[in-house]
Amino acid sequence: MENRIILLPGDGIGKEILEAAVKVLHVVEEKFNHRFVYETHAIGGNAIDRFGVPLTDETVNACKNADAVLLGAVGGPKWDNVPADIRPEKGLLKIRKELGLFANLRPIKAFASLLHASPLKEHIIKDSDILIVRELTSGIYFGKPSERRENGKVVVDTLYYERYEIERIVDKAFQFARMRKKKLTSVDKANVLESSRVWREIVNEKSSLYPDVEVEHLLVDAASMKLITNPSQFDVLVTENMFGDILSDEASVLTGSLGMLPSASIRSDQFGLYEPIHGSAPDIAGKGMANPIGMILSAALMLRFSFAMEEEASAIEAAVNETLSDGYHTADLQIENGTKLSTNEITEVITEKLLINGKKFSNV
Repeated sequence: MENRIILLPGDGIGKEILEAAVKVLHVVEEKFNHRFVYETHAIGGNAIDRFGVPLTDETVNACKNADAVLLGAVGGPKWDNVPADIRPEKGLLKIRKELGLFANLRPIKAFASLLHASPLKEHIIKDSDILIVRELTSGIYFGKPSERRENGKVVVDTLYYERYEIERIVDKAFQFARMRKKKLTSVDKANVLESSRVWREIVNEKSSLYPDVEVEHLLVDAASMKLITNPSQFDVLVTENMFGDILSDEASVLTGSLGMLPSASIRSDQFGLYEPIHGSAPDIAGKGMANPIGMILSAALMLRFSFAMEEEASAIEAAVNETLSDGYHTADLQIENGTKLSTNEITEVITEKLLINGKKFSNV
């Protein structure tokens, strides 16, 4: 059986890190007897340069006919002055909407060998293992276009949700909580926003369907403070689009490097788009300095969620952990007495460990 994967390198370091992930997937194919078929398309600034738009209909259709999508990164100062409606980021928003990817998953887990790099004290961060579930295709980012009134003295953005959009993301979060530690934290601003009051009502209604899951509600300002003071208290955290955007970025820096963390954008079936959480880093593009681990771990999430290949995903994650534990790192990381490697070099270490120990890793 073939699994068809669309590759969207995007801009900056996107091409380099996506190539690294594909190298790892080639080892998975060899080690576990799978076949992946790849097709590359443009998105973001690269698509603007080639086609005048950040996302073409051809790319959208190719993604719709695939089993999963791997995306590198989009954007950069080169496109800062293009019209707002064709900025590189518009391509990312459009692909999520077109593919119905309503749930963004951000796993935030501390690596033992990198605890010293966290801005928090080691005893605070060490037991952290959080899954942030963010609603991705509605809310204020997708409401009616901004309205400017009275010669620019007044501006209006619309935070818009339909009930089914809240229900489906809340259901998804409960399902993940049930698979983990059976604790769900719902984040809102119900003391101020009507949309948040509806959100909280729906969470409470849905909780009756998941009686084994403990539910708590937190206002977004309290949640942002507790992510810093006691991140290990959280397991699964669910929230609307803008709050999730901010909180997931806050949580991502707790582990010490943005280059380490993956993400998944999924819907109700097995289809998903997988990308690292960091940006395109155009200042280091082509210099062999990019950290490919976030992209490689995103490919592992693809194997887990889209292809039901838990054994293979766990093997990749274990190979990455062993690489870091052995002191190998890229320029963005600092490991005491470690060995700094280029993008290609650290990819080779990970692939060698996976090739040699793949089946053993999957049973750890």
